[in-house]
Amino acid sequence: MTRKEIVLGGFGGQGIILAGYIVGQAASIYDGKNATMTQDYGPEARGGACRTQVVISDDQVSYPYVENPSVVAVMSQEAYTKYADGLAEDALLLIDEDLVKPGKTLNGRVFAVPATKIAQELGRTAVANIVMLGFMTAITRVVSVEAIKKSLLSSVPKGTEELNQKAFERGYAHGLEKLKAGGGG
Repeated sequence: MTRKEIVLGGFGGQGIILAGYIVGQAASIYDGKNATMTQDYGPEARGGACRTQVVISDDQVSYPYVENPSVVAVMSQEAYTKYADGLAEDALLLIDEDLVKPGKTLNGRVFAVPATKIAQELGRTAVANIVMLGFMTAITRVVSVEAIKKSLLSSVPKGTEELNQKAFERGYAHGLEKLKAGGGG
């Protein structure tokens, strides 16, 4: 594995930081790779811009910040505007299709999931981030399914494990369907 750089973006309250933590822990603790996570967000407690960056590598990570993201997953239009512009040719863009409308065609590198809608169907919009994690795991394979599931269960609040597992599985299944159908969109 070469260095993989992931950006997760959205707005405060969507669980973006938790999602980044789960990915980083999955990579480092459960997959035995090296990983770093950084985060930043606006001054608002909820509703402001929020981002986490995860760098995963087989080698030591000497620089913890994302320079050329391999994957950008966004769950708000503002995050799309801030973080998806200027993606490299081989980078993947994952979007919550009900909250993000890409402004330009990105040559099949865009994969869309109705993360918020699926979370609503499960009875709790707060798990949209976990739906996105399942989707991202299926599409990118930057971490193993087993590792992300272990990390998820050790990171979510007690009593919500079953709901979060269902959210992950729904996102993962949606990602596999997208791949089987031949790509993004």
